[in-house]
Amino acid sequence: MGRVPNLTRADAQAALRNPLAFIAARWTPDPRTVRRAVLAALVMAVAIVVTGGAVRLTGSGLGCPTWPKCTEDSLTSTREMGMHGLIEFGNRLLTYVLCAAVGWAIVAVRSQKPFRRSLTRLGWTQFWIVMGNAILGGIVVLVGLNPYTVAAHFLLSSALIAVAAVMWQRVREGDGEPRPLVGKPVRQLVWFLVGVSVLLIAVGTVVTGAGPHAGDSSEVERMPLDWEMVSKLHAVLAWIVATLTFALWFVLKAVDAPKGPLHRTRELFLIILAQGVIGYVQYFTDLPEVLVGAHMFGSCVMWIWVVWVLLSLRERPDAPTADLPVPSDQPARATSESIAGPR
Repeated sequence: MGRVPNLTRADAQAALRNPLAFIAARWTPDPRTVRRAVLAALVMAVAIVVTGGAVRLTGSGLGCPTWPKCTEDSLTSTREMGMHGLIEFGNRLLTYVLCAAVGWAIVAVRSQKPFRRSLTRLGWTQFWIVMGNAILGGIVVLVGLNPYTVAAHFLLSSALIAVAAVMWQRVREGDGEPRPLVGKPVRQLVWFLVGVSVLLIAVGTVVTGAGPHAGDSSEVERMPLDWEMVSKLHAVLAWIVATLTFALWFVLKAVDAPKGPLHRTRELFLIILAQGVIGYVQYFTDLPEVLVGAHMFGSCVMWIWVVWVLLSLRERPDAPTADLPVPSDQPARATSESIAGPR
């Protein structure tokens, strides 16, 4: 091993002025390290949603009755607060793990060579979403688990998952101009699928806000809506998403689309089917906590795959490339290529 250079005063000043640039000038991670860091941020974005669901489903939402401290006199939960306080405080501690994962992803992408500004921006976007959601989580506690703030808390977490999923895809491709792999009609269909999926997730938060799992054993405000009716609307939207996904898969097969979009769509369809089974079972078994938690996890996984289906419709090379002419001995397929796009 080589000798480690001494840290000079100039180095210390440079590190204080711009720590990321200081680290990047002295360390170049290999691509596998960068991918693992970005994947860790995505996994933690899902984990914080699942553990937040556990807080709600165990009635521990006000286990720590104030914020940012757990009590007026203690930063942490106390023995007298029991399991509810421990669960709620544990979820708060996990936010620091999420921050560490996002920070590690930012350092990794900032230090890779060549420098890719787009990845660094995605990392910082995650960081600011985490900060905003931490403040919103504190507001949720201070207003006594108001269902509208709880819904906003979940939706902001979904935004974090979307950005993390985009970053995971972008770290495995170049920064060249995106080249579509399918035609415009297919891309429009997928954007419609994304829009309905967002609506499905939003209505799901309303189902939770009006449903029986209030998040705490005490009397908590609920959304003044018919829970049965909202649940049926949620189910209808789920069927629409499933139908759109199957239609997309059928179209991609019909036009002989590239394997990337085809495989992602098939995976999404299977995830939606599994999520639907969990949803109906929990509905007809009076919402057992384990199944509700599994449904929340499935919602996160479904949303990740919806984002990945959208991103699979194009490819981004390392550098812009000129369009290659089609060899004269290959017949043109005008009908298929107008829908499926260039390959």
